[in-house]
Parts: sequence; structure tokens; C-alpha cells
Amino acid sequence: MTVTGPWQRTARAAGLLGADGTMAPTIFAAMSALATERGAINLGQGFPDEDPPAEVAEAAREAIARGVNQYPPGRGMAVLREAIATHQRHWYGLSWDAGTEVLVTAGATEALAATLLAFVNAGDEVVVVEPYYDAYAALVGLAGGRLVPVPARAPDFLPDPERLAAAITDRTAVVLLNTPHNPTGAMLPDATIELVLERAERHDALVVADEVYEHLTFTRPHRSLATFPGGRERGLTISSAAKSLNVTGWKIGWITARPELLEAVLAVKQFLTFVNGAPFQPAVALGLGLPDDWFAAAAARLDGRRARITTALETAGFVVNRPDGSYFQIADGSPLGLTDAVAACHRLADEVGVVAIPVSAFLADPRDRSAASLLRFAACKTDAVIDEAAQRLAGFRA
Repeated sequence: MTVTGPWQRTARAAGLLGADGTMAPTIFAAMSALATERGAINLGQGFPDEDPPAEVAEAAREAIARGVNQYPPGRGMAVLREAIATHQRHWYGLSWDAGTEVLVTAGATEALAATLLAFVNAGDEVVVVEPYYDAYAALVGLAGGRLVPVPARAPDFLPDPERLAAAITDRTAVVLLNTPHNPTGAMLPDATIELVLERAERHDALVVADEVYEHLTFTRPHRSLATFPGGRERGLTISSAAKSLNVTGWKIGWITARPELLEAVLAVKQFLTFVNGAPFQPAVALGLGLPDDWFAAAAARLDGRRARITTALETAGFVVNRPDGSYFQIADGSPLGLTDAVAACHRLADEVGVVAIPVSAFLADPRDRSAASLLRFAACKTDAVIDEAAQRLAGFRA
């Protein structure tokens, strides 16, 4: 029996469907399996190995104990929607109505899925900065849209503003921005976001901002999309608790947007997961209200760990970028003669016991030579793990 359907365009868009119609694992699954097989340190996949703040974990336990275990409201619990609105007001000076302009989702990925399925028709274009989080291509494919990647290449990994503006046309349904950026850690300049919003206004496109790394910045504070002129009128902002609070497994995300936009997303979202994570919602609400110093300290710890990985990679001979934020940094193996990042990842796993991810996995065309020698490393691990990984990486010899 041949099983066909929309899954194929989803898998094909993500680069997972072979010419013979078989599915390949994602690069993240493959490299995580390699780490397990070799007993290597996994700096490939972006998940932390630390628990959330003790009071946040305790709030989840208390919620379970007092019976918060059934379906929450479709838009999310009021306590969390109020906390999200308060968070946006505190950090960005934005006033969102918790009842009509905040929607809780099953993580940021569901928020992205519901948003793209709500607004992208077959043949519509979705503009993204490349490299990009792999779910973007898959979700655009699922929606039947066409991905339009605009390259952002080393050393700064920022798109050319004129090229980005030119990519936004009357065929564009959505411009999808990610800042701080996965996989490069770059943050878009204000002028670039302003230009995108101007072009989106001209061509009647929406702008979606994936801001999940909003609190993990090193060089300057994050600025949310809705603070820009036009950002509230035609923008949807997506974030989650996963990265900020070390709760990637809880899958609590959210969208803030004008009521008309949010209603359209809700029409789709309610038939995806419907609702999720009841006992985790009050815990995340508590976490969003942690003192500013807690968030600043978390970012500083991550930056320190990033710096130790950078030093080790540079000792080994790699050229490493200086990210503005996020979990990630990019290492270029070309000075060492490592011009095939996939092969380099296998060598690192075999020879020093550290796993990374080839940046080619984040491109529309993995054969694009501009990223052939680039590897992504994640610094979201404990100090002990980072120190061991740094010692191993520093000893790598090409």
C-alpha cells in the first residue's frame, strides 16, 4: 500500500523525503543518536540539562496536587494570560488585553503551526531569513505555501536589507522573523525590522516574530516586534517558557496579537491540540514574574558557558562567531581544512566525544557551499558538562 498525502509536502519541505519516497530522520535525531552511540557530549540539540527555578517546579507540583489536571480554558488559564500580559508590559511597555489578545499554545512550534495554517494559502509565499529553524520550512510546506529564503551569511549572519525588502512582494502572505536567531545567535537591527514592517504594509503581508530567546541576550536587550511602528497592527509575536525557564518539555508557549488576528489563529489552534499543560500553566505564570535579576543572571551564565566553548574551539583552530543571544554559536572549520560539516560532526563525535549540528541542516538547499564548513554548538548545559566539552574540543586536531 502506498501512503500519500500532505505529509509528503511537509517532509519534502523539511528535506526529509528521499527520491524513493522514504523518510529520513531529522539531523537532530541522527546526531542525538550518534551522541548516545558514542557516549559523546551532545552540544547539538538545543535543550538545557538544568531544572527550572525551584519555585517554578514547586508551583507545578502544587498544581497537580490540588487537582489542576483537566482541560484548561481554550485560550489558556486566566492566571497565565494575565502573567503574559504583565510580562509584556513590564519588559516592553506593551499593553495587551489578557482576555482578547493573548493565546496560550502547546509551545512556540504549535503557535507557529497554527499561525501559518491560519494565514498561508496554497501558493502563498513566506519570507524567512536563512539559515532558519527547521520547523519553518516544514510548516510552510504543510500549509501549501512557498518558502522564500533570504540568506544571512558569515561573519555577522545578518540579511542584506535591500535583498530582504525585495523578497517581500504582493505574493507574500507572511514574513517570519526570528530574533535572537536560531541557529546563529544574531539579533536583527532595528532598522531591518522597521524596513520589513514598511514593506509588509505596502504589500499587505503579516509579520510573525519568533522571540523564544528574548531573555537570552548578551550584547543588548531584546526589542519585541509590537514596539515598532506597525508591529502591533500587522504583527503576531510568539514566545514560550521553554528557553527562558528551562522547561522545554512543558510545551507552554503563547501568541500576542490584535483580536482579529488572534481569533483566526484560535480557529486553527483549537483543532490541533485544543489545550495543553494545565498544571504547568500556573507554574509558568509564576516564572514570568521572577525578578529581573534572575533573567539577567541566567543570560550571563549562558554567555559565560558560550565563551568557554568559543575559547576551546578557537584553541583547536576553528573560527567562531560572537552571537548576540540564544543558545547557539557557529564554528567555521575551513581554517582546519574541514570543508564538510557533516563529516566534521562525525569526526568530533568519534575523536573527542562531542556532537554538533551541521548548519547545512538549516538551509533550503543543504548542498549550498556557503555553509559547508559551518557547525552549530549549543551552550545550554551545566558548567560541568561545558567544562568537559571544552577540554575535549580544545584537544581536537584536524
